[in-house]
Amino acid sequence: MQQFTIHIIEDELTLANTLKLNLELENYKTIVSHTGNTAIADFDKNKQNIHLVLLDIMLPDVNGFEICRHVKLKNPNTPVIFLTAKNQTINKIEGLKLGADDYITKPFDLEELLLRISNLIKRTQKQTDDVFKFNNCEINFETFEILDITGIKRPISKREIGLLKLLTHNVNKVISRDEIIEKLWEVNENASSRTIDNYILNFRKWFEKNPKEPVFFHSIRGVGYKFMLI
Repeated sequence: MQQFTIHIIEDELTLANTLKLNLELENYKTIVSHTGNTAIADFDKNKQNIHLVLLDIMLPDVNGFEICRHVKLKNPNTPVIFLTAKNQTINKIEGLKLGADDYITKPFDLEELLLRISNLIKRTQKQTDDVFKFNNCEINFETFEILDITGIKRPISKREIGLLKLLTHNVNKVISRDEIIEKLWEVNENASSRTIDNYILNFRKWFEKNPKEPVFFHSIRGVGYKFMLI
């Protein structure tokens, strides 16, 4: 059974410890940050392994709204729940506009919070499995469709989807040409590095603002390819 990781960002130590204890009793892993700057550093270090962010607004250094903006920029698929004493409608609207998935005000019911966390993770994990979002683009692994940088939806081939899945499911890791060929081609097929290069060129045209200076899809000379999220 997969164990999910919750990033708790809360400056009130007693509450942070209570949340940590109860989440771990529910079999979640936790990362706890008490200040805004620490939260950003902790998220950047662990962003590929964080399944949900539980976020206060009033924090030392950097407020929760800025942290939410940072989280959604770095990893748009990470769900965020605001857990805050700021109960004005204007604050809730601001949080939701930034991409937060839920907004819970203090004091709160612990059982309800745990249920909302569980439901949100279940929902977003299914979405993450089927659809990968980055840079205002989308890859739908179920329908074999992409939404490109210009907002155009287009169908692509099974092999293109396979290569995109291999790259985006191994963010910031180099995938060798041999591994790509082994996983995407049959033994009796004549796959070549040139074929893969052509796919990468297409990906850059679809997903990069400037295909000649790629940000996401990189070729590593003599080794293979890498999908990068900074």
